[in-house]
Parts: sequence; C-alpha cells; structure tokens
Amino acid sequence: MSEWYRQAADGRITLTLHIQPGAKKTEFAGLHGDALKIRLAAPPVDGKANEALVKFVAETLGIARSEVTIKSGHTSRRKVVEIDDPTRLEVIAKLLPSP
Repeated sequence: MSEWYRQAADGRITLTLHIQPGAKKTEFAGLHGDALKIRLAAPPVDGKANEALVKFVAETLGIARSEVTIKSGHTSRRKVVEIDDPTRLEVIAKLLPSP
C-alpha cells in the first residue's frame, strides 16, 4: 500500500495530499514526497480551495461530497482527507495520473 493512502480497520480510507491552490486548472499532479499532489484552480481564501478539493475528490471517486472529509490541514497545503466509503479503495488508482 502506498504512503499517501491508507485503509483503517473500519474501512475508511485516508489520503495524504499536497495542495497547490490558485493553479490554472484543477488536476492531479503526481506524487509529492509521501503525498499525492493536487493542483486546484480555486484560490486559497475563504475556504474556497478546501471546498474545491472536497468536490474534486468526490467527483473523481464517484461519491457524495458528504463522504469526503478534511481531517487535518484546513489552513495548510498538506491535508489529510478521509473517505467514508470503504468500497472505493479499488478506484484510488484513478487518482494517479498516467505516466
């Protein structure tokens, strides 16, 4: 299992992300150390980047926004996000960009 995602005993999936707000477009940008880097078009003000992150992850995984929670890093580029749907482990591979 990769360092940037983990599955807990209860099935919840935890993602370690490095966020680059204010990018030209929202996209996955590969690995950044032990985190998955995501570029967000949203600016880092008034929680807009956090909202955009939750929306982007939920849409990519095909789940409801309510199943995606930012557990830590609300004001940081490094964030820990939790996915409540344990059936989504198989689609985590969709998060990695193609080489």
